[in-house]
Amino acid sequence: MLDLIYEAPAPKVIQGAKDDWELVIGLEVHAQVASRAKLFSGASTEFGAEPNSNVAFVDAGMPGMLPVINEGCVALAVKTGLGLKAAINLASAFDRKNYFYPDQPAGYQISQLYHPIVGEGEVIVDMAPGIARRVRIERIHLEQDAGKSIHDMDPQMSFVDLNRAGVALMEIVSRPDIRGPEEAAAYILKLRQIMRYLGTCNGDMQNGNLRADVNVSVCRPGAYEKYQETGDFSHLGTRCEIKNMNSTRFIQQAIEVEARRQIAIIEDGGEVVQETRLFDVDKGETRSMRSKEEAHDYRYFPDPDLLPLEIEQGWVDDIAATLPELPDEKKARFVTEYGMTEYDAGVLTAEVENAAFFERVAQVSGDGKTSANWVINELFGRLKKEDHSISESPVSAEQLGKIVALIKAGDISGKIAKDLFEIVYTEGGDPAVIVDDRGMKQVTDTRAIEAAVDEVIAANPAQVEKAKANPKLAGWFVGQVMKATGGKANPAAVNQIVQQKLGL
Repeated sequence: MLDLIYEAPAPKVIQGAKDDWELVIGLEVHAQVASRAKLFSGASTEFGAEPNSNVAFVDAGMPGMLPVINEGCVALAVKTGLGLKAAINLASAFDRKNYFYPDQPAGYQISQLYHPIVGEGEVIVDMAPGIARRVRIERIHLEQDAGKSIHDMDPQMSFVDLNRAGVALMEIVSRPDIRGPEEAAAYILKLRQIMRYLGTCNGDMQNGNLRADVNVSVCRPGAYEKYQETGDFSHLGTRCEIKNMNSTRFIQQAIEVEARRQIAIIEDGGEVVQETRLFDVDKGETRSMRSKEEAHDYRYFPDPDLLPLEIEQGWVDDIAATLPELPDEKKARFVTEYGMTEYDAGVLTAEVENAAFFERVAQVSGDGKTSANWVINELFGRLKKEDHSISESPVSAEQLGKIVALIKAGDISGKIAKDLFEIVYTEGGDPAVIVDDRGMKQVTDTRAIEAAVDEVIAANPAQVEKAKANPKLAGWFVGQVMKATGGKANPAAVNQIVQQKLGL
């Protein structure tokens, strides 16, 4: 593992208020389980299907229909808990959370309030190279998603799509350990990264597969430390929940806006009311949605149609044995094994697909450090410019690995390699064959290089005198020789011969 410094969370101090105020943030992240079937039915979870086409009778709340637990969803929840170093509860239970929405046809949601499947864990959030913060996970529980109400298709009516109804969600509840908007965004991205490595949630925020309810409160400096000492939440101020956020950029904006709203109320002599709010992106403000309900408002009670969920430690151990190398471990290995910087390792491990691509390039080339430079600077730079993901790369890992191998073998120079990369990117083909067919191989014959140096020196007597007076100008001759040889001459050999010829 990397030697990380775990800093105490640096509080975000709100500027422009009469007094100093600090932010306290807790997040409830709803992550869609990466299962093909729903939590209590065999209906498909395919995204983009025709409205109301992926709905089983139990999802639609039809009378007499009984839920049947999807073991695969349970396994993925356990796997997520293990990836977050959390306690796995061998006994858990489902409850009914009673409320009515048009897109909640049963009139209740099956969730886990009293006995969640996963207990306390943690997420290590990278804030800067070598600097990380620990955000505690309070619990992870399984629950079913609601459907979707659609209000913009007709001026007189609303429509309901139940395709999402019954889809398995993991609600990942953090402690109020997050102290600023940037840290909140970094926490969500780290959580997303871990789940994508685990294969338990694809983390697609645009499609609603990962969204967050953001709890925001403000307190005086020193109050958070009192909460840590006593566990008394009253020190943290009254919190308001911002519902259904699916963009880290908007989450940061909403936190700033809501904090300022609360401070203005308090400094004007008012009291913040605990409530659920929505963030209006266009107006840049939060607005009240409903008063914040407590558990008793939902009339929770054990679901009579589902037995308590009991799992065996051996089953959990089998799942633990399948855990992949997680981002922090992979990042540390890249630094030590390939000799790259922590920053480069962070870039390469940000997405599991990127890390796998790089490792294949390094395997083919036999040079991890040079491979990292080419993947990050040349390939990622080009893909970003064209708005492509690694899965859409025209250059395969094998092709890029062969390009790096040709550089390592001295067959091509760095300049020729860039030309070769462009050919492979636009036309495809085997890099080694292209080099041979197009005469791109680097010139290493010292006699040919010496002849080219002699020609350049003979043609530029004035520049020779300047270079003898100022040896730094010898680089001009190297550039001219490289230009004359079409970039094919070995740069190190050219430099050495130029130095000899000029008597430097």
